[in-house]
Amino acid sequence: MWGRIVGRSAELRGQITVVQQRVLDLERQVSAFQVVPEYEKLQGQADELDVRIRKTQTDDALDRRNLRDLEYSLRDVTDPDVDYLETVYSDLGFTLGDVVHRRFEEVREFHSAVIENRRGYLEGELTELRSRIQARANERSQLGEELARVLQLLSQGGALAALNTLQQGLASARAELEALRHRFEAARTLEASKSEIAAERGQLESEMRSDLAERDQLVNEASVRFLRYATELYGADRKAYLELDPTRNYLRIAPHIDSIGSRGIGNMVTFCFDLTVAITAYRGGRGPDFMMHDSHLFDGVDARQVARALTLAREAAQAEGIQYIAALNSDDLAKAEEQGFYADHDVIEPRITDEYEDGGLFGFRFA
Repeated sequence: MWGRIVGRSAELRGQITVVQQRVLDLERQVSAFQVVPEYEKLQGQADELDVRIRKTQTDDALDRRNLRDLEYSLRDVTDPDVDYLETVYSDLGFTLGDVVHRRFEEVREFHSAVIENRRGYLEGELTELRSRIQARANERSQLGEELARVLQLLSQGGALAALNTLQQGLASARAELEALRHRFEAARTLEASKSEIAAERGQLESEMRSDLAERDQLVNEASVRFLRYATELYGADRKAYLELDPTRNYLRIAPHIDSIGSRGIGNMVTFCFDLTVAITAYRGGRGPDFMMHDSHLFDGVDARQVARALTLAREAAQAEGIQYIAALNSDDLAKAEEQGFYADHDVIEPRITDEYEDGGLFGFRFA
């Protein structure tokens, strides 16, 4: 569970590399960052200069279109030709007098004056448009230089708020890196501990096998005792033995009696094993001088086997000088007695019963 929380060192090593590179990048950005005084003011100034430059370009487009129209109009301004009138009148047979000639000259001079005035007006307009376009070009050049200067200042640094954001990101990345390093060290320690534990388990398994080899006589005696008890219950036709298997985690001891897997035989396997362990431990001075079985051990066991088990327990206890205690229901005991087990001399006084009104155990009646 701890390993799943901490993680694997191989994965953490890769994550540390990624976060460490992010920390280095942020450190370079912070170290190269220059705070520009009144950054927001310069930003607004740059935006204003850009708007003014765009406006001059828009005004230039309008004035250049007007300039083309005026140039077309100026080319269309010409003096009126009235000489063709004399030819027309002559063809018609009319001779124009001096008075008429003077009137034509006056009209010609009037139209020439009008055209001259119009030409002067158009040329003045053209001159003014060209001046405005040139003035805006000069203004745009100055604005461009000013904008370039402001943008250069902005590109060289930033606002204090931007620096604070960078510093906060750097602090967060450093904290994440430190946490990953702690987890990495914990994972390495854990993996090393697991390796050491595995090695120690292997060593313990080897020592356990050596210990069993040294206690071979004791193991054989226990196996023979278990076989004798199983034979007492089921006869010599069934194979019975103890399997001792040292593993990396514990000494596995499994008792076996050939059977068809019924629950009753399984309970009797436990009975024989418990009796074997109790007597072996008592003989070795490491066990008490009594053993006890609850009535559940005899549930589902044939009455003949119950009688044989109780007889075997009585004989083994008397031979070893220990006491065997069995909690039995009265009906189960009656069935065992029908199969030849007599417990009259084995019942310990006082007899506990709830058969009468004053019966029970410590005032508790069994309904």
